[in-house]
Amino acid sequence: MKQKLSIIFLFIFSVNMFAQSEATYTITFSSNWSNETHPSNNFPANAHWSKLVGATHNNQVVFLRMGELASPGIEDVSELGNNTLFFSEINTAINNGYSNLLIDGDDLPTPLGNIIISNVITTEEFPLLSLASMIAPSPDWMIGVDSLSLLDENEEWIDEIIMDLYAYDAGTDDGIDYNSPNLETNPQETISSLQGVAPFSSEIIGMLTITLENVVLGNNENQFSENIAIYPNPTSDFITISAKNSTISTIKIYNILGKEILKVNTTNSNQLKIDLSGLSSGIYLFKIVDATGKSTLKKVVKR
Repeated sequence: MKQKLSIIFLFIFSVNMFAQSEATYTITFSSNWSNETHPSNNFPANAHWSKLVGATHNNQVVFLRMGELASPGIEDVSELGNNTLFFSEINTAINNGYSNLLIDGDDLPTPLGNIIISNVITTEEFPLLSLASMIAPSPDWMIGVDSLSLLDENEEWIDEIIMDLYAYDAGTDDGIDYNSPNLETNPQETISSLQGVAPFSSEIIGMLTITLENVVLGNNENQFSENIAIYPNPTSDFITISAKNSTISTIKIYNILGKEILKVNTTNSNQLKIDLSGLSSGIYLFKIVDATGKSTLKKVVKR
């Protein structure tokens, strides 16, 4: 009885996993950094921003946080505008199931202007956003966004977020002006705000606008379920999937743990025969996508 209950629980868990909604956002960074807004005797002639980079993730990981030490990846972003180590940290989080998307935005070759990142797609499982970009040139100055939630208190996607940004000191270099030579901070200090600290004024250094473009709701997984027939089910070898008033584009097969084990791309056929004889006996989930992008989730029992 315990084993049967466990299987039922895993199946419910898998269905719930697929029922999560998916949101698409556009991120726009608008710089407010100039010698007029942040007056300095040595405002750099080659002032620019490094690439705006980051991740969407859950609360099991922190990439940067005020009052805490910068990671080696954030140190490289803030001092060099180099993203290699930071991307490695994000990819480790992705492999551990803490993040689902590495964000690799453009740089900005001038102090004023915009960086726009489109098609930032995430799910309810990974609703937090973290971002970073170097204020360049500088010792270790940067902008940063730490674990900004894209879900409101009702667990609904937020339509628009507008956020003022200020300069941060990463706490890894003791330089005091834009062109100071490299001087490692030893011991390393925590990330701190530079609002109102020379060479920055109390004005914002930029603004972040995060705009919701599209939401695919979890219950849309069955938006053309009535058009799909699967037979025989249960089956011991072959199974036929037939679509009425639609054509099939992709079929993904998952085990009850939610792991994808097979993907079948079709040439937009309305009927497809799949060999399941090589699969172990058990319950499988078929995610069937039609040519318009609509999808449905079906349970199949393999004897």
